[in-house]
Amino acid sequence: MFNAEVKRKLEAGETVFGSFFKVDSPQIAELYGLAGFDFLIVDAEHGCFTHGQIENLIRTCERVGMSTVIRTPDAAEANILHVLDSGASGIQVPSLRSAAEVEEVIHRAKYWPIGSRGSARGCRAGGYGTMPDYEARANAETLVAVHVENREMVEDIEALCAIEALDVLFIGPGDLSASYGHPGNASHPDVTAAIDRVIEVARGRKHLGTVVANAAQLEAYAARGVRYFAWLNDLGLMRSALNAAAANFAPYRDGAK
Repeated sequence: MFNAEVKRKLEAGETVFGSFFKVDSPQIAELYGLAGFDFLIVDAEHGCFTHGQIENLIRTCERVGMSTVIRTPDAAEANILHVLDSGASGIQVPSLRSAAEVEEVIHRAKYWPIGSRGSARGCRAGGYGTMPDYEARANAETLVAVHVENREMVEDIEALCAIEALDVLFIGPGDLSASYGHPGNASHPDVTAAIDRVIEVARGRKHLGTVVANAAQLEAYAARGVRYFAWLNDLGLMRSALNAAAANFAPYRDGAK
């Protein structure tokens, strides 16, 4: 009882488009789906969500044909278990620093024989006990993504690519810039070299993802084999729309007209 379309499309060689989602608003989630987005990354790392709110957002996304990937606060077993039991299409785990830590994420996200996720067929993802093949489906269809956002993960890229059940390596240019000592400067040669290294090693072995803010960034990354895109986030998009609307008011301020 979960939407696995984002993983199916990636495995079919398609490009998928999402956005980070930070506010508890089913209405805005529906608008994303109606606009044609493939998935949302519900940001439980930097956003403020309860388990119930996340489950309702998952339901909402399913209604408009979108997959829901949850950026968990961390790699804790309980955080991974809750969102997957609620029917999330997958997880996107931040703040990892080695392939060994990623192996632990896989272990917590997958059922036997791949991992040791606690079985609970009565959960929402299992159709409340109505899916006898649920564990096998969950193992095959649940997307697992991890952030490559620090020097240690870049240096461990060969080992990351060898992890069979890992689907997406999500490049985080902003955090990489801080990790390499150039916070806020993602165009610094040290940072671009790190990104180049990740793409060079992982392309064709893992699905690659990143966040983009404009068409030029999208085109440049797509040309290099990136297929999993987050277009900004809900708050940034709303801020831009509101700023554009408010610009129309400027001629009428302070008695200008």
